[in-house]
Amino acid sequence: MARARPGAKRPGKRNRDAASSAPPSRAEIAAFIDQQGGRVAKRDIARHFNLTPRDRVALKATLKGLTASGAITEAGHRRFAAHGAMHDVMVIEITGTDSEGDPIGRPLRWTEPAPPPVIWMAPEPRGQAALAPGARVLARLKPIAPGRFEGRTIKRLAEAGRIIGVYREAPAEPVARPVRIAGRIVPTDRRARAEWVVPEAETGGAEPGEIVRAEPLPHHGFGLKPARVVERLGRLDEARAVSRIVIAGAGIPDEFPPGVLAEAEAAGPPHPAGREDLRHLALVTIDGADARDFDDAVFAEPDGTGFRLVVAIADVAAYVTEGSDLDHEARRRGNSVYFPDRVVPMLPEALSNHWCSLRPEEDRACLFVELRVDAGGHKIAHRFGRGLMRSAARLTYESVQAAEDSGTDSAMPAGTRAPLYAAFRALLAARQARGTLDLDLPERQVTLTPEGKVAAVVPRPRLDSHRLIEEFMVLANVAAAEELEKLRQPCVYRVHAPPSAEKLEALREFLGSLDISLPPGDTVRPADLDRVLKRVAGTAQAPLVNETVLRSQSQAAYDIDNIGHFGLALRSYAHFTSPIRRYADLLVHRALIRGRKLGEDGLRADDIGSLGLAAEHVTATERRATLAEREALDRYMAAYLSDKQGALFAARVSGVTRFGAFVTLADTGASGIVPISSLGDDFWVHDERQQALVGRRSGRTLRLAQTVTVRLMEAAPLTGGLVFNLADAQAPAGRPPARGKGRRGR
Repeated sequence: MARARPGAKRPGKRNRDAASSAPPSRAEIAAFIDQQGGRVAKRDIARHFNLTPRDRVALKATLKGLTASGAITEAGHRRFAAHGAMHDVMVIEITGTDSEGDPIGRPLRWTEPAPPPVIWMAPEPRGQAALAPGARVLARLKPIAPGRFEGRTIKRLAEAGRIIGVYREAPAEPVARPVRIAGRIVPTDRRARAEWVVPEAETGGAEPGEIVRAEPLPHHGFGLKPARVVERLGRLDEARAVSRIVIAGAGIPDEFPPGVLAEAEAAGPPHPAGREDLRHLALVTIDGADARDFDDAVFAEPDGTGFRLVVAIADVAAYVTEGSDLDHEARRRGNSVYFPDRVVPMLPEALSNHWCSLRPEEDRACLFVELRVDAGGHKIAHRFGRGLMRSAARLTYESVQAAEDSGTDSAMPAGTRAPLYAAFRALLAARQARGTLDLDLPERQVTLTPEGKVAAVVPRPRLDSHRLIEEFMVLANVAAAEELEKLRQPCVYRVHAPPSAEKLEALREFLGSLDISLPPGDTVRPADLDRVLKRVAGTAQAPLVNETVLRSQSQAAYDIDNIGHFGLALRSYAHFTSPIRRYADLLVHRALIRGRKLGEDGLRADDIGSLGLAAEHVTATERRATLAEREALDRYMAAYLSDKQGALFAARVSGVTRFGAFVTLADTGASGIVPISSLGDDFWVHDERQQALVGRRSGRTLRLAQTVTVRLMEAAPLTGGLVFNLADAQAPAGRPPARGKGRRGR
């Protein structure tokens, strides 16, 4: 825990002109707390600034405002501390969840150069909702390992969180207030329970219809709470409004500091010294039609009875050196974030779209792996190196698949298609032989008009060309992990734990209700689950089983301790192939450069000890990005459906809770809730084992993956919320479970 810095004196009185009555400013108070180097009591602050009892009322409000804005942190009863140092009581922001779904967080506004410590939050008291990403709590911390803490919530700081909303003019009030209210903020978070009022002096120049970021103001009494506008983010009717709302709400950095941009702009063409010349190889990039950064290229040719493959990856480590401004910013972001209308990149465009992008007919620096595989798709050798390459073509998934379907090399360099697909089929056969988990979960793609409106929602195609690149990348990732193990170098693994015993038993019981069995005990393999999926493929049960198997899985993560990758059925796996958009891949590149002695820009010895914290940090940023991307899609879907209220839709039940059911529409993939209050006059029981809502009097059942017809009752584009009713206001009939198995609904 932090202690006062050596030489720090007991807080004394400030020399203050007795004739002056000006109270200390927010900046003065924050600076004084920072100077003490530890916890500072409120009475010590009052003593230092020679405050009168009347001044102390204002001091309380100022300290509350500084805490809410994140300038200082609460550190116990009437005690405060500067940010950065660790204390036994701190304000914690929840950044994501671990593999078991439990919340993890970090100190609010960490300012130290080292990665922030990771804090695992203890379960909330019974009856209290779980902490969601973005929530802030005052927590008591207990160290459990270097750089790791366990936190227990003391109190939730709902007012201290980000207030993102749309500014509106305030309606006329029948009773005059002491402070005139100029406007209101309508929150964009669907979990927010009320609007905020904005005093006339705190609007920050905001105009009606603008998206704003605000912070709470001190408040006493009843009624709507006041807030101060601190940033105007653009108008709600602008093309990029949806992603702007989500980015601000998730706290995703979307502007690069000037020093970072300057470093990126100073980059130049690669120097061939120390690099193997690969420009004679017909390496090609295969990406989506709208991709702008190309970080991987592939080549294949027959080699005896097997194949020789080359996977070349952009050499980002040559441009983003450890300890630079670029490196600190890339680590802070953790990954790129993708929305239908924009990308928030991990690296500035001067690198991500230019010098680190494998553009056709331009020399580029790369880190490559040469792979030898046999006819059965099994890797028999690999070799890593640094190279100089020139992409022979920028191809799209659709053009490559069209060439394969037609049996020609149209749109592809001559002679490249056949060996690529032959190698792919061999790798796919090896994957199927080892038995991986291959869930069939349809994805939807949102396309927008230039004005930012939803033009269409279509199924995302799943082509063999997609799988070709996936198989090449998986093989390269395996080789990277195995190479670092052989060299005895540290590695940031991509790990995926097997299902927990509790989830596995619940899955076994559920499949048993469908007369589908799993092997007993905790020895279930991915192949066992994949066999279940293949058995139900094409049947009415397939969506239900795929959804349930997905829910039984733990989340993948980054870790320096290797537990293998359950879903891919691999012993060792690391992310190596996307360093432009994932910081974890850049760490693997640096470790390879260090281990293979490929240059001076490899992983530094004094940074090895912080790899574990870096892995936990990028796991949290990845989950933040996933949640943000999902929230953006929800808002686009709600906007797309906002003029269709009252219409009927075919849907599938995608979730069941004690307060209602979630449904997913068949045509668009949009999801919303059917409140339990709309299910008819009955006593509804939530059966967790059967994943169903059951009417105790009627015996009617609404269960996971059941097909239903729903009517859209409400669509809220601002929050992304959709509310449905069942078309007949009753759940379809089904067999009720035995009494005593469920939980009471409302």
